[in-house]
Amino acid sequence: MQLEAEKPFVKETPFHTRQFKPTLNDQWIGLAVSYDCYRKGQAPGVKGPNEEQILEDLKIISKYWHLIRIYGSDDDGERILKVISEHHLPIKVMLGVWLANEDENQETKKSNIRQTLQAIKLANAYKDIIIAVNVGNETQVFWSWHRMNTDDLIRYIRAVRQNVSVPVTTADDYNFWNKSESQRVAEEVDFIVTHMHPLWNGIHVDRAISWMDSVYNSLKTLHPQKLIVLGETGWATNYNPAKKGPGQQGSLIKGEVSFEAQEKFLTALYNWVNQNKVVTYLFEAFDEPWKGGGEQSGPNEVEKNWGVFFENRSPKPSFSGFLKKYNLNNQ
Repeated sequence: MQLEAEKPFVKETPFHTRQFKPTLNDQWIGLAVSYDCYRKGQAPGVKGPNEEQILEDLKIISKYWHLIRIYGSDDDGERILKVISEHHLPIKVMLGVWLANEDENQETKKSNIRQTLQAIKLANAYKDIIIAVNVGNETQVFWSWHRMNTDDLIRYIRAVRQNVSVPVTTADDYNFWNKSESQRVAEEVDFIVTHMHPLWNGIHVDRAISWMDSVYNSLKTLHPQKLIVLGETGWATNYNPAKKGPGQQGSLIKGEVSFEAQEKFLTALYNWVNQNKVVTYLFEAFDEPWKGGGEQSGPNEVEKNWGVFFENRSPKPSFSGFLKKYNLNNQ
């Protein structure tokens, strides 16, 4: 495969959409969760978890969810798939391909190619586990720190899609998919994965679901031929209101950030998901200390605090309270 030579992969014509229908033992498993595996002292490209730690995580996850999303096709991603396979865990996976802007950096381009080739390898090696491949995460929305050329993204999407049998997509914020220019990318994927974070958009928890429902339906109107999946939505439990300025948490976040707010959001979200049967990945399973500037930054950085479990793998009061009202077992 000549990705290095920027081979112009041709779009399938006519385009035959591959259906994304997440099931396990004939049961819908669209109540899903995003899983990043990094604990204290770990970070992508620095140090990953061992198999025992991953197994602990996945045993916790499988009590409540049977579909996960992982973000990269790297050694850690492969280790997750290996553990699921070897321990026969009841979990399906949407595999990610991490891409970044490669215009000025050959090392980034090499990384993009490496991730793409590895995703193809893994999707073919774990056909009983991987039910979709997501090529790129927030690479097109205007505020992305790793925004890449659309032609490059499409090249990687086509490369993956021509070499795997499962549905292929790319994930981005609703603020990309609601623009007319997103049509070009939508035509290349089997289904759309969108992110909707009411908290980041200044929405209070009492209005979160009505806001999401409105955004979701507007995307359905713009992309009537595509299944739309929620790839990220959630509610943080801590943040730093003192961080002010453009794009900063203290300026963008207006709603309550607390365990109580997260519990309220979870209850409303799951009622909406079950009513509408929209495949939804809750963001996220576990808190991640490496985010928001690394472990040297304060514990109240919002990016560290989206999990429904603490970093030590104990459930947050919000999740425990939610489970008393909502039975996720055997969903």
